[in-house]
Amino acid sequence: METLGKTGRNAEEANQIGVLDAIKGRRSIGRVKADAVEREVIEAILEAASWAPSHHNTQPWRFVVMTGEGRAKLGEGYAKIAAAASPGLSGEELEEKLRKERAKAYRSPLVITAICSPGDDPRAVREEELAAAQAAVQNLLLAAHAYGLGAIWRSGAPMFDPIMKANFELREDEEIVAFLYLGYPDMTAPEPRRTPVLEKTVWLDK
Repeated sequence: METLGKTGRNAEEANQIGVLDAIKGRRSIGRVKADAVEREVIEAILEAASWAPSHHNTQPWRFVVMTGEGRAKLGEGYAKIAAAASPGLSGEELEEKLRKERAKAYRSPLVITAICSPGDDPRAVREEELAAAQAAVQNLLLAAHAYGLGAIWRSGAPMFDPIMKANFELREDEEIVAFLYLGYPDMTAPEPRRTPVLEKTVWLDK
């Protein structure tokens, strides 16, 4: 891959961004352009996700990548949940509600569902498996930033709903940990706001 046009970065440029720069420079970007994200970039950020730490090297993550009409998978999940929660609606009113719910899946050209998929290692602890999958999401977000992408980690009640879990055909022990909306930014990144870390730190040295 040589170039990605005016909005993205090629692999060499992405590799030149320091880890600390990426950590401090990444922001949640909720508005992105409709331009497709290149397959090579998607594969690169997934590769970065796969290098997250995990207890006993269980690597308890998997991803569902949705582009184009593939995003309908997520849209139908939102619609099914909304329909189940609206037993009193029918006709045009119900259809309009479901239309709005389906549209949520199309807010970016690329959506990735990140799933905690525990392995069969008897030493694995569920809470640690979830933490590892979430660490993989952070890796993915940092890599996306390095490639010039905007991204936002979405969750909310629908992500945890059994209907959504069934919609993605998850096993009983699997959990969705993130809906990641990605694309080339169509907004200015917000200014950083962080509480000084020393206000959240206790030093024990005696």
